[in-house]
Amino acid sequence: MPLAFVGVAVLAPLFVPAASAQAASASLTVTTLGRHGSKVATTVNVVAVPSGESYSVASGKRINLPSGRYIAMTDIYESAANGLGTDTLGAQVVSVSGRASVTLDARKGKAVKASLDTPADVTGPPQISGQVCAATVGNMPSAFSVAGWNTAGSLYAIPNSSKLLQFGYLAQWTGNDTYVAVKKTTGIPAQPGGSFKRSGLAAMRLSVRGGTQMARRNDTALQALPKVSDCTTDLYANVHDADAPYSATVHVTPGRWQPRDDIFADNGDDVGGGFPAARTLKAGQSVTQSFGRAAWSPLHSLPMVRQKSVQFYPGSLIGDPDVGWADPTKETVALYKGSTTVKKQTLTNWRSDPDFSARIHAAGWYRLTVDAHRYRPGITFPSGMLSPRVTLDWRFKADPAKSTVAPVFLTRFLPAGLNNRNQAVADSTTTITVSAGRGSQDPDVKFTKVAVKSVRVWASADGGKTWKAAAVTRSGSAWKVSVHNPASGAIALRSEVTDSDGDRSVQTVYRAYAIG
Repeated sequence: MPLAFVGVAVLAPLFVPAASAQAASASLTVTTLGRHGSKVATTVNVVAVPSGESYSVASGKRINLPSGRYIAMTDIYESAANGLGTDTLGAQVVSVSGRASVTLDARKGKAVKASLDTPADVTGPPQISGQVCAATVGNMPSAFSVAGWNTAGSLYAIPNSSKLLQFGYLAQWTGNDTYVAVKKTTGIPAQPGGSFKRSGLAAMRLSVRGGTQMARRNDTALQALPKVSDCTTDLYANVHDADAPYSATVHVTPGRWQPRDDIFADNGDDVGGGFPAARTLKAGQSVTQSFGRAAWSPLHSLPMVRQKSVQFYPGSLIGDPDVGWADPTKETVALYKGSTTVKKQTLTNWRSDPDFSARIHAAGWYRLTVDAHRYRPGITFPSGMLSPRVTLDWRFKADPAKSTVAPVFLTRFLPAGLNNRNQAVADSTTTITVSAGRGSQDPDVKFTKVAVKSVRVWASADGGKTWKAAAVTRSGSAWKVSVHNPASGAIALRSEVTDSDGDRSVQTVYRAYAIG
């Protein structure tokens, strides 16, 4: 059964501001007719040209407006007894002076047709999402739009050659792989749609690994994200929705695409996911986007010295480096000067925005420790979840009179040769790439370059009770280590990064990867 919706994205207020209401000297009524000529109740977007002042009004209802030029747009949705409803997207440019009226007539709509030389495993018609946008308002046309979604043959658009309008659509065919095409035009063409060839598409493989996320169900998708926003911006294609691990391949028209992943717990809560970097794809190109690769670790937060305090934002302590998404955690943060505890505090970023800040009174060596555990009330974590705990131990010089980002590092461990459940073969050897990076949330604090003097790595097969040093070899801008795996269980990893001034960064990821 096809689905349909009215999608309205408006950045400006959906009401008439007081000043505009006082200045209103005219009015507009928009009548919407269905594909059989009868009136259909809709919600109409009315957008002033060129200011972008936006209003929302029910069809058939008169709205007071200042005199001027407007775009009236809507999706005329009609249900049917057999469930095969239709959407008709339409827009009309109208000059409002006195009592103006305009009719959007779905009978004038033309079916949006998209064709592809589909493989044999694609047996059904495409699903098509369409948008009509105010092309000349602001720098993001899709912010002033109406949208509809339906099966090919049930989505229509009313032709209009005005350059004040844009039309964009996304067509999606589904078989063993997914095929997605987007196209935009100035105005709404007399024959909306287009023809596409698989040879002209790019391919993106979405590789979703298991074991690292707070929940197993992963819903992956792609959104159109052109560099210069147009009426295709954010048109959305669901690719695959299933328990991890899985991989799914989507073939797309060349352009800039935003992959995404939403993770759902058994109770239906959206508990994670994220938006990795957008990818610009060329015809014939093939790329892989990973989600959930081991090991999850801190993403970017470093301690800072400012306002005569050592400050740390514990908002990204256990996350997917491929995606840039961090899960909520509960952590204990402590600052020491020698044997003196300056401050110790337990925080959580679950539904809060915590910030650790400890006043310091003298320059010297300080030690900041963090012990973070994933934390999400109301759900049950999958059995054997990886990266459930991360610890950090930083030693650095701090001066209350000098604002700076602490000269310390965050480590990423990237084990090679794991299966799609982030498991290494029993009694095998795993090669791990280790990189040391720096990041800061506050661009106003001085951020100095710090050179790595040495990197040491240890592995533990008993949950951190005992540790065995691994040989470390420099490899370009990173380091390589080899870890011998036991017959079962999981491996914890620990790194120590130092610089020439004696600053030290120790990071531990528990259950970094499993043994299969």
